[in-house]
Amino acid sequence: MTTDASEDWKHWHEHRTQTVSAPYGPLALTGTHWIEDYPEGRLPDIPGRWVAKDDGVVLTATAEDGLSVDGEPFTGEVVLDADRGPVAEARAGLGERRFVVLVREGVWGVRDYDPAAPARGAFAGIEATAYDARWSVPGHFTPYGEDRTVRVENADGVARGLGLGGVLAFTLDDQDLTLQVSVESDGSLWAVFADATSGDSSYRFRFLRPAAPDAEGRTTVDFNRAVLPPCAFADHFLCPFPPPGNTLGVAIDAGERHLR
Repeated sequence: MTTDASEDWKHWHEHRTQTVSAPYGPLALTGTHWIEDYPEGRLPDIPGRWVAKDDGVVLTATAEDGLSVDGEPFTGEVVLDADRGPVAEARAGLGERRFVVLVREGVWGVRDYDPAAPARGAFAGIEATAYDARWSVPGHFTPYGEDRTVRVENADGVARGLGLGGVLAFTLDDQDLTLQVSVESDGSLWAVFADATSGDSSYRFRFLRPAAPDAEGRTTVDFNRAVLPPCAFADHFLCPFPPPGNTLGVAIDAGERHLR
């Protein structure tokens, strides 16, 4: 069974490497621009005029700008809502570049993804620790029964709300531990955590995504699949730091550690 788990992990790691190095993966992000910082509507190295409104971003462009919207050459004015799907399907673009509209706590921005980003060419893989069964343990999720939001600092230095749905409890090396976790739309869990290796033999914090708990709250806590946050691949992501209680006193010598 351990052999099967080890093989599954290898396939997972290979797929993860392919995903982050894909044309519109995190390595392709070259900028996140908050529109309120550019009152004239001119974003760095992005043609057109971008103005935030309550219900979206108004993009105005001429033929000389060379922009496309919905895959077609664009001139005139259009209101863009936040892009919810894959980066490749973002409505606005310039050649192979994609401009992803986002909103955070009422503040509108545009992300610039470029498949020709230098970081993609420089990527040499993810340093990760080989599978070890000791890092995969049973866990139990207890929902809060209410929506909770805590303010945590993000990688860009701004404090933002982080929604939390409950507590994930587990035992590791005879120590009873807990993480505050968010609940995703598909029922799976998401934890932002640090441990005794963070900032040393691993990145300063990492993400963990346990499967959706069963009806009794049971799931598996597998630190072999701890992943680097997007901001490890590009400085322009807004990754939240671990919320209170999610800095573990144990050394989690498992999962993704650093970029090579």
